[in-house]
Amino acid sequence: MKRKIITILMILVCFLLESMLFGHISFASIKPNLLIVLTSSFGFMRGKKEGMFVGFICGLLTDMFWGSLLGFYILIYTVIGYVNGSFQRLFFDDDIKLPLGLIGISEMVYGLVTYICMHMLKGDFDFAGYLMQIILPELVYTILVTLLLYQLVLHVNKKLEAEEQRSASRFV
Repeated sequence: MKRKIITILMILVCFLLESMLFGHISFASIKPNLLIVLTSSFGFMRGKKEGMFVGFICGLLTDMFWGSLLGFYILIYTVIGYVNGSFQRLFFDDDIKLPLGLIGISEMVYGLVTYICMHMLKGDFDFAGYLMQIILPELVYTILVTLLLYQLVLHVNKKLEAEEQRSASRFV
């Protein structure tokens, strides 16, 4: 129960940071996608179910506040959480390459799916412009922010796991 409450608080903090703080310090109207970082991180740290849970909540918040179609971002974030959860067995705390790679790929997939479903299907066929002006700058910005945010998420996850192990050993 404590883990769920802390997870929801982390989601809310990242959502507020993304919508308020990074909205003011955006570069060329580009801001990092903290919710992708959080969804991916929980996926490969905790597994498919936790990744889907975090992805669902992140997608719900995105749909409610920024989306024009309820369920679109829920689906994207939930799938990203699930897919990243598939890499839980390959995850090691001290290796930053896998998290950076998975978060980068997740951000790229998010950008491509968003372009295809929200722009291309409406007749906007300037993929090169969208790629160079939106997807790639957001990818770089998200990766840079990942270097800090990932360390925080990892630290919280380690603390919660240590506490869960201590409480589990009391019952044995």
